[in-house]
Order: sequence, then C-alpha cells, then structure tokens
Amino acid sequence: MKRSTARGTRLRRRAVPAVAVVLACAIRLLGAGPATASADPSPTVPRCAALDGMRIPASAMSLPATGGRVTSTALMTSAVSGVTVQYCQVDADITPVDPSAPDIKMRVDLPYGWNRKAMMFGGGGYDGTIPDLTENVPFGPAAQPAPLARHYATFASDSGHQESPISLPSLDGSFGMNDDALNNFAAGDALKKTRDASLFLIRNAYGTHPDEAYFAGGSTGGREALVVAQRWPKAFDGVISAYPAWNNLSEVLYLGHLTQILSRPGAFPGPEKQTLLYDSVIKACDPLDGVKDNVVSNPSGCHFDPHVLRCPRGADTGPTCLSDPQISSVIAMSSPFRWPYRVASGETEYPGFPFLSGSDMRTPFLGFGDTAPANPMPLTSGYGMQYWDQWVKYFLTRDPHHNSLDIDPLHPGAWLDRISRLSTIEDRNNTDLRPFARAGGKLILLHGAADELVSPRSTSDYYRRVRDLLGAGKTRTFMRYYVVPGANHANFGTPAFAAGWDSLTALEHWVEKGQAPAHPTVTDTTHHRTRPLCAYPEWPKYRTGNPDNASSFVCTH
Repeated sequence: MKRSTARGTRLRRRAVPAVAVVLACAIRLLGAGPATASADPSPTVPRCAALDGMRIPASAMSLPATGGRVTSTALMTSAVSGVTVQYCQVDADITPVDPSAPDIKMRVDLPYGWNRKAMMFGGGGYDGTIPDLTENVPFGPAAQPAPLARHYATFASDSGHQESPISLPSLDGSFGMNDDALNNFAAGDALKKTRDASLFLIRNAYGTHPDEAYFAGGSTGGREALVVAQRWPKAFDGVISAYPAWNNLSEVLYLGHLTQILSRPGAFPGPEKQTLLYDSVIKACDPLDGVKDNVVSNPSGCHFDPHVLRCPRGADTGPTCLSDPQISSVIAMSSPFRWPYRVASGETEYPGFPFLSGSDMRTPFLGFGDTAPANPMPLTSGYGMQYWDQWVKYFLTRDPHHNSLDIDPLHPGAWLDRISRLSTIEDRNNTDLRPFARAGGKLILLHGAADELVSPRSTSDYYRRVRDLLGAGKTRTFMRYYVVPGANHANFGTPAFAAGWDSLTALEHWVEKGQAPAHPTVTDTTHHRTRPLCAYPEWPKYRTGNPDNASSFVCTH
C-alpha cells in the first residue's frame, strides 16, 4: 500500500486524466486558446490565470511566516531535454515575520499533462537565486528527460535572500546579518515554507495534491535534501542528495584552516604545481584498480607521498617540484582538521579532501584558484577561500570589513561562543533518519570520489553514522549510497569521469513500486564509457574485457 503523508492519502493513478488532456488539446485546436484550457477541471491541466495574484495564507505553512502572494503567472512553451513542454510558470513571495528580513522568492512550474508528481530542487553555495526548474537532477544523464519534461510540477526558492548582482555566483553571504534569513538558509526553514506554499499552489492549480513528492539537490542542495529528510520526514516520499555539504560549519572551519595555511609566504601551489601534483597522483594510483583509464577507482588504496616531488633542499626552484611549505599545505589539505575545543553541535573534525588520491584542485572556479588568499580576498582565490571570507564577515563577526585572515579556526579566541552558536544552526542536520525510514521515505545518496569542494569522506562519515544508528539491515531498506570514481563536484569543468545516472527513475521505482536499485551503472557522459555504480564501501575493479564497458568490472571491497 502507498503510505499516508502530511499531504493526505495518495491515490492510485487513473486513466481518466489522460482523456481530459486530449479534450483540452482539442479545445485549444478549435481556437479556445490557453485561457480556456487553464479553466479546464482536469487535474492534469493547470488553472494558470486563477493563480494570478493569489494570496498564500500563513496557515498553509507549518513554520512562522506572514503568508505570501503570487507575483506573476505566465504561460510558457519551452524545449526541455529536447521535449516541447507547455507549462504555467508561477512566481511568488513568502513574507517573513521579521519585517526587516528579505522575502523568500519562489517559483513553481506547472505542466500541462501533469503526471501527478512534484519535484523540489535544492540550491548551491550560499543560494540567493531560484534554481532553474527545467534542469535535471544532480548527476542526471543527458539521455533521460529532466523532471519538467517528464511532466512533474517543479518548484524551488532562493532560500530566503537575493544575492547581489555584483557578487560571484552563489558567494554572497551578506544575508547572514539577519537572523531570520540565516535560519531560512542555514537551518533550512525556507525549505519547508517553500514546500508548503508550493503544494498549496499545486492544489489550487490542479484541484488535487500530488501523489508523490520528491526532492533533489547537490552541494548545498544536497545538504538541503538531507535536512528535509531529517527535519520533516513526511514531507517528501523520496530524496536524491548529491555531494552534500551536510556539516556546513565543520567544513567552513576546515576551509578557514586551509585559508590560514595557504596565505603563508610560499605555501600556495600555483596552477603549474597543482597540475604537477594531480598528474603525479594519477600516474601513481590509476593502475591500482587494474586498468589505466585516468580514474582512481579505489581512493582509499591510493597513498601518494608528495615528498617525492620535493625541490632540492626544499626551496621553491620552479614548476617542476614542490617546496617544503607547499608540501606542508598539500598534506594539510588532504588531512583531517580537528579543532581543540567543544562546539554545541558536538562535531569535532572535518576529514579533508582527497587531493593525494585523485581530486583535481585546478577545477575552474570551484578549485583552489590561481592566487593565494589575502586581504581583501582576491577574486582569483579558490571558491572555498571566498566562502570562508563571506562567512567570517557576515555569519561570524557580522562586520563586512573584518579581515577573515585574522580568524584562526584553531584558536578562535573571543569568537568561540559565536562559532558554537552557529554550529547549532549550520550543523543542525543530525543523522537520525529513523522517522524518515518509518514514514516509508527512500534516500539515494551520491558523491564523486574526486570532489574538490565537498569531501566525499565527509559523506561517507554521514552514511556510517546512519548505519551505526539504524543497523546495516534497516539502513538498506530505505537508503543507498554510491561513490562515483573520478567524478568531481557537480561535473564542473573537465572531470576525469563526468557522471550520469538516472537516479530519478531508480527512486520512482523504489518509492512507487517497491523495487530497490539493483546493479545500477553510471555513464561517463564525456568519454562515453560505463562503470558499475557500486554501493559503498565497494568500488569497481577491472576484471577483463573492454575497459569502456561496465560489464568488464566487478564491485569489490
């Protein structure tokens, strides 16, 4: 049986709506036009005009807000995943209780021929913009349609603030000066408000609730996916969480630690030395999985020692070697960072990046940049350094002029209490998913083994915590975790393996038919090769045959 949710008991799909769609199309062909079609009572045809200016009552949302209002509606016809889709695009604002806080700006796309399902998308970085609702899920394959092309109702928000147009994309943390905006983003409050308001609009557009509701996001959106599963276990039937920055404050402290190290004289390895390191790691570790394919399939078995690249006497003598300060910084980037004090969330460390086992720190924008951290922070410094700088200015000190290099995460001094307080907001996402499992929810967790912005080791830690709490058997009934060798953060730039997997169809089958993922394969969309998608902690080892085919590999420990 299908489970009951906060939306009400879901109904089985019926054949009647398909007839209504045909009738609606016939009406449009006879000249009635979109306005007449939008008044059609069919639950698959949105009443678009009826939503224009609609008030969203505060009672529609379970968290504090003063309500909301639809600001615009528009009938759209777009090519989505190569499919022409007609839909009603609805923009709305959710107004906060604090009049000084920014609105939550949200959007809902309501397709004609609705499939009676809904998909919410998460954001990225510091959010601040509404995600593109025509896009696919994270690591979604090019060969499969995006949710809107499958006739999902799709929705998302900017998480409760609007980034400055002059800021780097997803790197404006200025909203952190306001407590309401901070909680909307960091604690995830905007997620539930957006979900509730969107389902209110979907119900008013189609006259019925969705049969199923799903959530998909990567990076910050991956954290948001885990937040909704943990905080509101009945809000979504299935969740896709990719490369999640789930322990946000812990990673921020780690990034601050690296910023300190990389700002020291001579410690920053420039682009040429970053290339030297990456090429050396791949040369040493690529063959360990049985085949040379520029992919390190078993990062835990790769133990590259950067000292083999040491310059004579440890001095910086050029791009063909690493100086002692650069070796020290590379080791620090690849090692766990533990802080010698207690914070309220109970977190104690961040596990570091796999730069000595296959990650590429040169990735444009998301990597470690071309320039050492400094004050003011150069725009050519790495994404993580920019993120830390914004966090110090607007979350920690709330002083836009504060020099972020003055804050040492090892010795925060007077700022320790504020760090501890922020940990209860940013690392609120604990790993107790028992209510989500009891409600029948399903979770697909994905991470690229070569991620350079959010450590896959951290996601593996999350999975182990869930498994330790629930037990391996219970965890397997509702959760799958896959690490994709060679895949980086969001397939950005030119990853060794540009991952593509139809996780949405896999999740649908699991939620709607009770069929758990079985022996999935992932495609490298750049090099047109496949690999088995191995459930953690397994990894794909080459056995025999064509190395471009998944059948030539076996999942092993």
